This record gives sequence, C-alpha cells and structure tokens, in this order.
Amino acid sequence: MPTTNVGADDPPWVDGNALAGPLGEIMGTDLTVAELTCAGCRMTRPLAAMRVFDRAPGLVARCPGCEDVVMRLVRTAYRALVDLRGSLVVSIPVPIT
Repeated sequence: MPTTNVGADDPPWVDGNALAGPLGEIMGTDLTVAELTCAGCRMTRPLAAMRVFDRAPGLVARCPGCEDVVMRLVRTAYRALVDLRGSLVVSIPVPIT
C-alpha cells in the first residue's frame, strides 16, 4: 500500500490515481479511468477523481462531492478485498474490437 509523509499542511487524502498500482495488480488493467456512481449523491466521476485516504491498513476512496465512501481496498497475505457498497455502478471502458 502507498505510504506518505504526513506534514502539517498536507491534506489527509491523495487523488484516486493512488489506486492505479494496487488495483492494476489485482485486475490486470488500469481502473483509474473507470467511472463510479456514488450511492450517496448519485454523481458519476472517474475513480482517479476520488479522494483516497491511504493512512490506514487499507485504501479508502471517498466521493469528492459528498465525501461518502465509494470503495475500500484491503490486501492480506493471500487475498485482496474490494468493497464497492458505496458505488451504485462501476463503469469500465472496454477496447473496441
């Protein structure tokens, strides 16, 4: 999981691009371009636009509009746990063939 040096003026979150590596390892593709529809405010935004809190055992992505949790990602030694209860829809672009 990413770690950051915490300073007094640093925001408590990073943008959703912090999820690119961890999710890419699990899914085999870049999911930061996927769009999530927040269950709280119903706004649809790319995963890269979410606010990711990375100072815990896992990563927590929050909606930048209403601050509800839209995704949680926790890695154990043998599993990756992805919780999407805060997202109504996850829209992943697929290549045109």
